[in-house]
Amino acid sequence: MLLLYNLGIRFYCFFIYIASFFNKKANLWIKGRQRVQYQRFDKSAWFHFASLGEYEQGLPVLLAFRQLHTDMPVVITFFSPSGYEVRKNTPYADAVYYLPLDTAANARHFMDAINPSIAIFTKYEYWFHYFHELNRRNVPLFVISGIFRPGQVFFKWYGSLHRKMLTYVKHFFVQDEESKELLKKLNISNVSVSGDTRFDRVWANAQNPKSFDIVEDFTKGHKVLVAGSTWPQDEDLLAELIKVHAGWKFIIAPHEIKEEKIERLIGILPQNLTARYSQLDPESYHGHQLLQTQVLVIDNIGMLSSLYRYGDVAYIGGGFGAGIHNTLEAAAFGLPVIFGPNYEKFREAKELVAMQLGFSVNDAEELKRVFAELTPDETMLNSMHEAVKRYVEKHKGATEMIMGIIGGLSEP
Repeated sequence: MLLLYNLGIRFYCFFIYIASFFNKKANLWIKGRQRVQYQRFDKSAWFHFASLGEYEQGLPVLLAFRQLHTDMPVVITFFSPSGYEVRKNTPYADAVYYLPLDTAANARHFMDAINPSIAIFTKYEYWFHYFHELNRRNVPLFVISGIFRPGQVFFKWYGSLHRKMLTYVKHFFVQDEESKELLKKLNISNVSVSGDTRFDRVWANAQNPKSFDIVEDFTKGHKVLVAGSTWPQDEDLLAELIKVHAGWKFIIAPHEIKEEKIERLIGILPQNLTARYSQLDPESYHGHQLLQTQVLVIDNIGMLSSLYRYGDVAYIGGGFGAGIHNTLEAAAFGLPVIFGPNYEKFREAKELVAMQLGFSVNDAEELKRVFAELTPDETMLNSMHEAVKRYVEKHKGATEMIMGIIGGLSEP
């Protein structure tokens, strides 16, 4: 099985290399791993994240760890360019790298340089050679906000190598009881149900969000729908909704902000009622321009998590593709959330739907109907806001539980 795994890793790298000639993300993936000189540390804490979402998810633990161990350098690795390129200059790490390809030689070389005293992986990403090398060096490895499902390779007849990886983990902090029970069937008992650290992250953000003068002027005195991380199919539905709700204002923050994507979005919106955020200079724009604007398109990265503070209802993109994006950022501000049909892998989305605080739609007509049912009764909407906030507050606390265990195990 290890031979097949090693071959699979190399084939994967080969296919990414071929794709790099015509795909920017693949090109970054390849170039980011070429001729890297790793900074050497006497000891370090290694935090690995698959991508940007996992970074945000694990950040509360990273910050708590840094506060507790102020003298220990922190090394962050990312698998994906969408994480590395956005957070490569984060002030919370002493070094940030792409995770080198998972080979035995790379694992040894990388760990010889950073010399980890503790390794913390967030949610998923299981790499045999890195896990094996950590185990060989007696470095404690923790998985936080872990989530397991019956369909994963660990629980298949051919998953023996992946099951072996699980034995290298010192402790699992999982999101739910189902994950704990699945691991129990594999005779893995070093498991705590801590919940999801994302609740801690979004709750902290909601207590001290950024403010944006232009957005405040745009939304003042109006009900607002904030649409976050949208894709074209989401945007087609929203364009239809905007046509029949002239009294509302809409903020749309697309998942991709390439110029062609922004132009495509603006092309389907009301031409005389739409503004691009980057083209509204706070030093020179006129208030009446925003009064006449119904739709504000956010054409930059980094604002979304605080934009929800201005909303009354949220639409979360991605539900017509691989899966919805972060519903909790909106929920932390008390917003009921609407999204497409592909949400079954997301526990919080399913729970919000069950509580009638989240709503899945399949097309524009369903979106119009759900929105119409939510919005006329302000008393009901205010009640939903309070219920959504209570839901998020109830589920925070994972970071404290995790640090209660790893805080005393970080030193060699």
